[in-house]
Amino acid sequence: MTAMGRPSHFDPELCGQAHNYCLLGATNDELADFFHVSPRTIDRWIAERADFGDAVRSGRVAADARVARALYGRAVGYDRTVGRMAVVAGELKPVTSTIHYPANVQACIFWLRNRRRQTWRDAPNDPPSNTVSNIAVLEAAAESVRHHDRD
Repeated sequence: MTAMGRPSHFDPELCGQAHNYCLLGATNDELADFFHVSPRTIDRWIAERADFGDAVRSGRVAADARVARALYGRAVGYDRTVGRMAVVAGELKPVTSTIHYPANVQACIFWLRNRRRQTWRDAPNDPPSNTVSNIAVLEAAAESVRHHDRD
């Protein structure tokens, strides 16, 4: 690899590094900084080197999928089982408990505005009462889920 802006030589080992860095959300500019090349070089490698382009795309798809799963979990609520060690009857024993994370209205709105734009968009020509009623519907749904989970 060479200094920024100079011609650079591609090394196939860069594919794995690019994939891993893209799993962390790296942009093309961040890849360029990481590899000490210009952003144009990264663009060229993605366009001309199928192995590099595939590595970048697959890393980004995996990262985006992980975030989407997490956002979906926050939108609908989820349970998480946690373990810890505790003294029980004078002995140190593993103890597990389940923590419930309720649905998050803001995550619901974000998800729906992006997945169901025609129904949930927040456009300037939408009447303001539309947004309020959508939020009320989501809050009622979240409360219903919380009430159902307690039963």
